[in-house]
Amino acid sequence: MDWKTAFEVFCLVTGVAYLLLEIGQRNAMWIVGIVTGAACAVVFSVERLYASMGLNVYYVAVSFYGLWQWRRDAVTLSGAGESGSSEKMHLRRPTPALLGISAAVLVAGTAGLWWILRLLGDPASLLDAGVTVLSAVATWWLSRSVLQQWLLWIVADTFTAWMCARQGMYWMTALYAAYAVSAIYGWYHWKKKGEYIDESL
Repeated sequence: MDWKTAFEVFCLVTGVAYLLLEIGQRNAMWIVGIVTGAACAVVFSVERLYASMGLNVYYVAVSFYGLWQWRRDAVTLSGAGESGSSEKMHLRRPTPALLGISAAVLVAGTAGLWWILRLLGDPASLLDAGVTVLSAVATWWLSRSVLQQWLLWIVADTFTAWMCARQGMYWMTALYAAYAVSAIYGWYHWKKKGEYIDESL
């Protein structure tokens, strides 16, 4: 097994752990996300999928914010005590402002990133740009505990799996296919177990 394949397998293993923690809304997810994001950034850089590489660097950065935000929300929901001790899942509703800004970011971000990636010789520039921007928005929504982030992930992970398959990255294809399927479960699980703690973002 070469080092690149080893990295892909590592991403698959830690990515599955991340996914299970995300569905259960466990704060440890963000710690695993830092490690997984760094490893995935290396894999995507080798394949010259620069937007996906950058996205994983973004995941690492947002993981620090997400950990802080989730710990704070858990304390708010439980009312007191150790953060993360509540069995309830904290949810926030998306506001019209969040939806409008997200839509603008998706359109403008995808167009701008596509142009840059074409100049860099990205072999899947439009697909790479689209899933990167959609995933960045979904990650922001995840950090704010917005239930609808799961719907964004279903779309983003499905297209990322397709992109990885086209590049012959089969371990990464398996990872993102698992993400897409699990996002469907995550949607129903959060919807059933979640409790809204705030009406505004």
